[in-house]
Amino acid sequence: MKKNVLIIGAGGVAQVVAHKCAQNNDILGDLHIASRTRAKCDAILESVAEKGAMKVPGTFEAHAVDAMDAAAVAELIRNTGAQIVINVGSAFVNMTVMDACIETGAAYIDTAIHEDPAKICEAPPWYANYEWKKRDLCREKGVTAILGAGFDPGVVNAFARFAIDMMDEVKSIDIVDINAGSHGKYFATNFDPEINFREFTGTVYYWEDGQWKEKKMFESGHDWDLPVVGTCRAYQSGHDEVHSLATNYPQADVRFWMGFGDHYINVFTVLQNLGLLSEKPVKTAEGLEVVPLKVVKAVLPDPASLAPNYTGKTCIGDLVKGVKDGKPFEVFVYNVADHKEAYEEVGSQGISYTAGVPPVAAAILIAQGDWDAKTMVNVEELDPKPFFTVLDRIGLPTRMQLGGLGGEDKAWNE
Repeated sequence: MKKNVLIIGAGGVAQVVAHKCAQNNDILGDLHIASRTRAKCDAILESVAEKGAMKVPGTFEAHAVDAMDAAAVAELIRNTGAQIVINVGSAFVNMTVMDACIETGAAYIDTAIHEDPAKICEAPPWYANYEWKKRDLCREKGVTAILGAGFDPGVVNAFARFAIDMMDEVKSIDIVDINAGSHGKYFATNFDPEINFREFTGTVYYWEDGQWKEKKMFESGHDWDLPVVGTCRAYQSGHDEVHSLATNYPQADVRFWMGFGDHYINVFTVLQNLGLLSEKPVKTAEGLEVVPLKVVKAVLPDPASLAPNYTGKTCIGDLVKGVKDGKPFEVFVYNVADHKEAYEEVGSQGISYTAGVPPVAAAILIAQGDWDAKTMVNVEELDPKPFFTVLDRIGLPTRMQLGGLGGEDKAWNE
């Protein structure tokens, strides 16, 4: 049984992870959190203390570390005795943190695919460009590495596996992510603006008819009538989980849809057309070299600052279609989360909450042995039922509509 957790990162998602680890420290043991700026970690620990989140008396310490330095991360893992590392830092640090885990034998969990700061929208399959190259080494050393264990990717991968296990044959997987909340700002992103914009400035890759296909961002929109949040417009987008699901279920069409309002699209389009979303440096008239995308990030609200005034709900789910007993079969597996409830519990908005709760559930399952795979896996390669059981308990209940959207609504285990 593995115990003792090191959290890498100190943003909005890390705050949720810290609170949820504290609430389950009877299972997870000693807790540690590290980022480049220790003061940010200290602030999270203060939040944990204010909420009285620690389930039992125990250790929760803050540290400073450069997560781009694998040797430094490995040293911290050894010094803290961490056997499980939850990486919710920038997607740019995935490979160095993973290398540190492979070196030390600690289990590795992340919530997003690795990104190279110098590249935007690499050709698929993205996991094969980076993480999957370490799969054989993880197996050889018996190191558990669970990739993309946030919500999307993560829970939606488990939704897909759960739905497919109900069928004889899968035909399509459509992942729909709707944030029907309001933060009251003129314009803001719900997570790191740099990562957010990088997702949407490149080609939209999706898997259909057994091959990769391409669209432009905002080219393909669809109105989805969803539980609780109602009818919302979503646009086909490229996203991490499409790449692993297409590999594990190549017979299925796999698409990802994200909700956007007209205002977001208009502002995004202006920024992009002006070149302000470029990752390439430019020089000002005064000779200063700046990266436009980083300047935009600097002037936008910190996603964590949105939490106090955020209202409304999110609905994220998978519409999976296939064949069962020779007849068409479909099911919508989903979760609804509330921004205000998330803030009241852990001091974060709903987007951070949905991203931060699942990796803690994964850590609990590793600690208990259910998901201690001793190799590298994506979430859909693991049994989803223990995952849903823990998620139900710690704040993200899973529901489904049999017959597809608008069908019989029930808990996943009814």
